[in-house]
Amino acid sequence: MRVSPGLCLSALLASTTALAQQDYPVKPIRMIVGVAPGGATDILARAVGARLSEAFKQQVIVENRPGANHIIGGELTAKSARDGYTLQMIPEGFVINASVYAKLPFDPLRDFSPIAIVANVPNVLVVHPSLPARTVKQFAAFARARPGQLSYGSSSVGSPSHMSGELFKVLAKVDYTHVPYKGQSLALVDLMGGHIQFLFPSIPAAVAHVRSGRLIPLGVTTLQRAGALPDVPTINEAGIAGYEVSGWYGVIGPAGLPQSVAARLNKEINTYLQGADTRKQLSSEGAEPRTGTPEEFGAAMASDLQKWAKVVAAAGIKIK
Repeated sequence: MRVSPGLCLSALLASTTALAQQDYPVKPIRMIVGVAPGGATDILARAVGARLSEAFKQQVIVENRPGANHIIGGELTAKSARDGYTLQMIPEGFVINASVYAKLPFDPLRDFSPIAIVANVPNVLVVHPSLPARTVKQFAAFARARPGQLSYGSSSVGSPSHMSGELFKVLAKVDYTHVPYKGQSLALVDLMGGHIQFLFPSIPAAVAHVRSGRLIPLGVTTLQRAGALPDVPTINEAGIAGYEVSGWYGVIGPAGLPQSVAARLNKEINTYLQGADTRKQLSSEGAEPRTGTPEEFGAAMASDLQKWAKVVAAAGIKIK
């Protein structure tokens, strides 16, 4: 029986690909972060990257590509080889983009492979010490008496920090100005410098500044208090009924990632997150570790895309 040269070549390529997947990783891995250093996305990427470097005996290089609410980084990831050597840490805002932007260079679900959900990270309403408000109710009253005069920052349009501010605006019946930045760390610098008056940053990005007294925390955005700031009430319990924003963070790769590669990455990340020391460390910084399968993470991405589409429509947020 004569075997076609084409079939031999196909078999050889398939065998080579399978072997490469089995030996993964054999070279450094790139972890893209779509914002500037210093925010929760960057902090979690570096923590997970360090774990993967140790487990794989390969360097994981965190590459910050800030701009357009993770869209620049997302486009790089979507166009990367489907081999597991380009990953991206994303926040919940990554799927919110589908509702905020009229046109994206990718589909946040179809063009990516979910790998692992990493943590739930509450945001916290913080104000500059010069503001007289020391409770959520006092802040709402202060803002209500000055419509349009206060300004707050966010890591970008459509980000969880932006959505936190917009939901507060609707429920507290206040009006203020939104100033988008290219990362939470940049917004925090301007807040501490007195250029804006308040912010809804992630707790990991803000906790050190809160503990130093440079920022005053008024309320956390989740329905449960945060372990890193146990004395700070939730915004819901502080008087803004129905208020809740709880953002997840997770790792994705380009669409079509081999299942064996995604499974190995998921296993190592989950093992790291289940460690007692890891949970204690991340919880103290305001991130609540969370584990799950790639399929579960994909389902969470799809569900939240639909949920936030309603909020974005109600707030009238749209970028052409």
